Amino acid sequence: MSNHLAIATVTAVLNKLLQEGISLDVPGAQITTQRPDAPGGNVSGARVNLFLYHATPNTAWRNADLRTRRPKGDLVKHGQASLDLHYILTFYGNEQRLEPQRLMGSAIQTLVDNPLITQEIIRETTTSSTIRELEGSALAEQVQMVKFFPSEMTTEELSRVWSVFFQIPYSLSFAYQATAIVIQGRKPGKSPLPVRSRRFFTSPVRPVLDKVSTPGSLNAPITLDSHLVLQGRQLQSGQSSNANNVAVQVQLGQARLTPQQVSKQQVEITLATLSSVEKAQLRSGAQGIRVAHVETVDNGQDFSILSNLVPVVLCPTVQNDQPFSLELTESDEDMYDGQLSLSVDVTVAPHQSTYLLLNDQERDAQVYVGKGERRTAETNQLTFPLKGIRGGTYLVRVQIDGAESPLEVDPPEAENPMMQRYIGPTVTIGAAS
Repeated sequence: MSNHLAIATVTAVLNKLLQEGISLDVPGAQITTQRPDAPGGNVSGARVNLFLYHATPNTAWRNADLRTRRPKGDLVKHGQASLDLHYILTFYGNEQRLEPQRLMGSAIQTLVDNPLITQEIIRETTTSSTIRELEGSALAEQVQMVKFFPSEMTTEELSRVWSVFFQIPYSLSFAYQATAIVIQGRKPGKSPLPVRSRRFFTSPVRPVLDKVSTPGSLNAPITLDSHLVLQGRQLQSGQSSNANNVAVQVQLGQARLTPQQVSKQQVEITLATLSSVEKAQLRSGAQGIRVAHVETVDNGQDFSILSNLVPVVLCPTVQNDQPFSLELTESDEDMYDGQLSLSVDVTVAPHQSTYLLLNDQERDAQVYVGKGERRTAETNQLTFPLKGIRGGTYLVRVQIDGAESPLEVDPPEAENPMMQRYIGPTVTIGAAS
């Protein structure tokens, strides 16, 4: 790769090559590097003006700069820019002696003989140049050798280039292109530690999950009391050559759970019978459930093959067997402020949103909604401020990340199932509390 001096170095090398070539064919001719509309200075007589008028990205090397950064923005390797340089050679001299045309032929012949910029030419140019700054050029270290070739420019394109030079009559010109100059960025990349060992795993099949259901009531919410049936294909492990070390687990959100029944087409798990450690991993809200084949390899690490994801909603349950903690202050006639504390059966993380929903059993249209207090640690105890709530008996629901706790209903034998009512959990606000 080369540094920021690469462009100037290419121009200096081209200047040197042309000067050596035309001096043999047109003695006394000189090379200048300035805008064609700039004054010629002390240069008179036959000369060739070398002007870099344009630079474009090199299409062949453009893809080499992909993936220079990780998704977080860290550099993986040096960035780079690959360019093609476009030069216009303008020839001046005595038209009667055909000096412009002789210079043009000499310049083309010189670049035909020297189509590549070699390392020797670059080092010779940088050491002999009157521009001392070019001594720091790194163009000689570039793997890609710079090549000169004529540009394919029509008369119309050439006239557009000359149109930018104000009130300057056209002179005999020819366009050349230098490709490719690769300029490397200054910021170094970060190299990760080498891989200590490589292991390859093959699995002829992957578990496929088609359906998740809860036997019993239709559309029953999924809670910690639910029994889940996962149906699909290749759910049972056994295709691996080391099948004895492969365990089947159910991943619900971030929790890894151990099912009770496993077959090729069905996995069953009863959440109520899980260990306290597994229950503590569960969180309420919308999340995905999948089957995992977990294999323990020789170094003690686990390698998992996961099924597709099926969305489910795990709902909390208000612990009705534990009394609510209610603190009230009467702010107006039959109006109260205070707070209500209750327990749920799932662990609630600090970042999860919690809401309290109270439905007045006597006034069906009366619904009170309150946001839970902030928490700094995982807990199953929730506290909700109460503000301006009317006295009465309310059905209690809790929402955690949008997952709502179910209400209790009349037992089926009490009345017609179509006429069952919600009966709990409840809390009484007011004098009776």
